[in-house]
Amino acid sequence: MARPDKAAAVAELTDEFRSSNGAVLTEYRGLTVAQLKQLRVALGDDVNYAVVKNTLTKIAAKDAGVDSFDSLLEGPSAIAFIKGDPVVAAKGLRDFAKANPLLVIKGGVLEGKALGSDEISKLADLESREVLLAKLAGAMKAAPQQAVSLFAAPLSQAARLFAALQDKLPAEAAPVQDAVADEAPVQDTVEAPAEASTEETASAES
Repeated sequence: MARPDKAAAVAELTDEFRSSNGAVLTEYRGLTVAQLKQLRVALGDDVNYAVVKNTLTKIAAKDAGVDSFDSLLEGPSAIAFIKGDPVVAAKGLRDFAKANPLLVIKGGVLEGKALGSDEISKLADLESREVLLAKLAGAMKAAPQQAVSLFAAPLSQAARLFAALQDKLPAEAAPVQDAVADEAPVQDTVEAPAEASTEETASAES
């Protein structure tokens, strides 16, 4: 590949990393072109499943601030760049890998957090956003308290998922809360126009 072509490929991959909310690295050794096409169709329009060159991907990932792929970029590699619901993408990859064992899920990144293959499997076990919204809507019609419990359940699932990452990831700095000083409202004073006094308007004529 000529140098200008390599630069263009790196720029395109860097943009994919930056514009995606997640990415999953896979090895597709032994899969046919027809099977790869089937996988792309199964993942849908919100996922760009792209076959990549390892050396160029390392450069692009570094430029995008992703360093969790360096040790995993070996063999024939393809990356699922996720633009939509990461749960749906994880389910699609997991289900395809079960039916086609030649597809190996090696790792990924979600919202800047590194994910191992086990974490991606746990992510696939969560309910999708559409399912959660449908359950929430149905529960709100039935009873508000039931809706609250259903809404809290996926949050606890997600918390357990990211809790598994704490052993590998440095703790993020706690958000700094800005102190907002209460300011007393300033009242504008409006001067009423002076009324002419009848006594002052009467001119003393001598």
